[in-house]
Amino acid sequence: MADVFEGYERQYCEISASLARKCTAASALQGEKLKQKASEIKSGIDGAEALIKKMDLEARNQQPSVRAGLLAKLREYKSDLNNLKGTLKRVTTGNAQQGSREELLESGMAETLGVSADQKSRLLRITEKQNKTTDRIRDSHRTMLETEDLGVSLLQDLHQQRERLIHAHGTLDNVDDNIGKSRRIMGAMVRRMDRNKWIIGFIIALLVLVILVILYFKFVH
Repeated sequence: MADVFEGYERQYCEISASLARKCTAASALQGEKLKQKASEIKSGIDGAEALIKKMDLEARNQQPSVRAGLLAKLREYKSDLNNLKGTLKRVTTGNAQQGSREELLESGMAETLGVSADQKSRLLRITEKQNKTTDRIRDSHRTMLETEDLGVSLLQDLHQQRERLIHAHGTLDNVDDNIGKSRRIMGAMVRRMDRNKWIIGFIIALLVLVILVILYFKFVH
């Protein structure tokens, strides 16, 4: 939206400069030519007023941080337009007599144009300052967006790391379960081996006893 305001602003500055030149030219005219030139200047002033109204509407639709600067510039443009209106009035009324026209051209008009030039110089300085402020605001906004994007990226990374940790914890639980099962199986195998040892020992003892009995009966009888 600020770009729309700047477009109206450029149009106004062009119209204002053109009207100032036309006022200078009109100060040397009289009669019908003066009326035609004054009508042309009046039409240009009406167009400038319409632009100021559009700028005022655009400025009031901006964010508070931007609106204040635009309204300050707008006040300068309104003052500049009032000076042009006053210049036109002095040109049209002062040309009733040749002496008055010359006096207006040499003194009053020079003073008015000097004020207008000074006014435009201030407007240009204010515009430059406002543009720098706008650039700083845009830079700050861009930095804020970049910081926000960085924060979102960090949150996403943290979320992914959390998912990995949860997955690793689940894997460790499965490993613990497998270790527990292995321990139980090993315990069962050890118990089974112990039982087998006793059985084998009993069988060996029984065989020894049988052999001894056989030997006894063989040698005794």
